[in-house]
Amino acid sequence: MEEPSEDALAEARRYLADIMVFEGAEFIVPSEVAEDQAAVPEHSESSTDKGEIALGMPDPSGQIGPAAIAPDEATDAGSADPVVDESAVRVTGSGTNPAVGAALAVGENTADLEAFRQQICECTSCPLGLARKNFVFGAGNPGAGIMFVGEAPGADEDREGEPFVGAAGQLLNKIIAAMNLRREEVYICNILKCRPPNNRDPQPDEIEQCEPYLKRQIEIIEPKVICTLGRFAAQTLLRSSESMGRMRGQTHSYEGIPLVATYHPAALLRNAQWKRPTWEDIKRVRQIYDGVEL
Repeated sequence: MEEPSEDALAEARRYLADIMVFEGAEFIVPSEVAEDQAAVPEHSESSTDKGEIALGMPDPSGQIGPAAIAPDEATDAGSADPVVDESAVRVTGSGTNPAVGAALAVGENTADLEAFRQQICECTSCPLGLARKNFVFGAGNPGAGIMFVGEAPGADEDREGEPFVGAAGQLLNKIIAAMNLRREEVYICNILKCRPPNNRDPQPDEIEQCEPYLKRQIEIIEPKVICTLGRFAAQTLLRSSESMGRMRGQTHSYEGIPLVATYHPAALLRNAQWKRPTWEDIKRVRQIYDGVEL
């Protein structure tokens, strides 16, 4: 019998690794959650309290994804003390070390974002501002290379004042972890900063008032890639009326920044068949960000 080629074996291993990430215990969407979320609109981040579901526990090593399947065998717990790269912390007379310069830039972004948040957090330019509990500005790394943009806050987000903290938020955390990143390393926000009543779709006048706020956030953070979550966020930034199926699976551009559109985590809670294409989109995001192939 003919031996399988190395290319075929490599492809099979890659496929199995993807299954472990998106279908295994690290990233599975329990069936009971899918049933509970059946009535949640796609753009809604959550209508379920954070404590009501569990989406799996990370690997004890702290890794999720292919890295958790094939850990670095060269690591030796009994090896010598790690060598500190002095260049990473040294500032020479000729100028600032790049690592220090990056830290300074993040500090400036933090200050600029906070000043901007304070400037707009009392906004009542549309009726949503009068009905909200909390203004949901955004959260994450002010110097992030990856920026996730959803559509609007849900009930949990309106209550806590932070984006993606409910059931869909927990799933987004798993997606980020499957990229071998942490939530704190990316930036997460929405088109709208206030919750629409009953999680309905944003209205044109609401977008008109809120989109300039998002645009300013993007200008401050300067991400390397934007990932829109859900049809409405993608249609808004791309000025498109195409379906999610047509917009995903490719790289678009927003104000010169690469943009990848994918399904909203809330939609994945109801439609398991969209998990695999979402993972392909997420792999594209990571590759654009720093060249890493998941």
